[in-house]
Amino acid sequence: MLTVLPEVADALAAGHPVVALESTIVSHGLPRPDNLRIAREIEQAVRRGGAVPATIAVIDGSPRIGLDDDALAQVATRDDVVKVSTRDLAVLVARRGTGATTVAATSHLAALAGIDVFATGGLGGVHRDARTTWDESADLQSLATTGVAVVCAGVKSILDVPATLERLETLGVPVLGYRTDTFPGFYLSDSGHRVDWRVDSPEEVALVLAARRTLGTDDRGLVLANPLPPEEQVDPELHDRLLRDGLRAADAARVRGKDVTPFLLDFFHRESGGVTLAANIAIVLRNAELAARVAVAARA
Repeated sequence: MLTVLPEVADALAAGHPVVALESTIVSHGLPRPDNLRIAREIEQAVRRGGAVPATIAVIDGSPRIGLDDDALAQVATRDDVVKVSTRDLAVLVARRGTGATTVAATSHLAALAGIDVFATGGLGGVHRDARTTWDESADLQSLATTGVAVVCAGVKSILDVPATLERLETLGVPVLGYRTDTFPGFYLSDSGHRVDWRVDSPEEVALVLAARRTLGTDDRGLVLANPLPPEEQVDPELHDRLLRDGLRAADAARVRGKDVTPFLLDFFHRESGGVTLAANIAIVLRNAELAARVAVAARA
């Protein structure tokens, strides 16, 4: 059922490095018309790192592993593109719909295609009001069941970071800090929480991935947390004010469930005058290039 872009299929067949990329950032996370340009820049960042990019989406009922320029433009510009998680895939495909894949759906389809390294911005996780709403991102369940290494800037800072880290531990998902001893907070370089393991090069990550395969623990994901440099992070005071005001605005608008994250990210981008948007773009570009270097090292 998968449609694999020929460039991606050739790379996989030859054992060359491939990096999966999600498409929700293109359709829902970045403003038009810049989203298409930035999507191309993300793919180019993967190429700079020495790997082949495979942006994943569902186009007219067809799960695509790698998008040509026309398909990428459709994800960026069509008004009927829905945000699709793993649970939605079968329904969307059966109805021949078009959807941009979340971290969970991207990981699932990447694993089906044989891609084991994936770059994104920030993971979903446990929401701040989860004690009453039970709201937890499907990203965590996907990490527990899909053997893909995910390069990210931690979890989105609008979430309950310590609760998310506890869930990752419970689910048996290893978390590595890339050149850091602390877990990044997406827009912030440091969430205030430590990581158990630090790695300082793509080669070190590749050794961990190889050991996982040997030990049979690669049946679940791995988180490689890559922080923004402190000089590129959003000012912490500005971040905290935006978060406080954004949560109040979401509550007043009765925004719930999977709509909370895009609402808050849009609120951050708008109310910060584009500061958080610039940080978001920098995060994804950095993670795409690092994921490529990891994929290259894993096949050396």
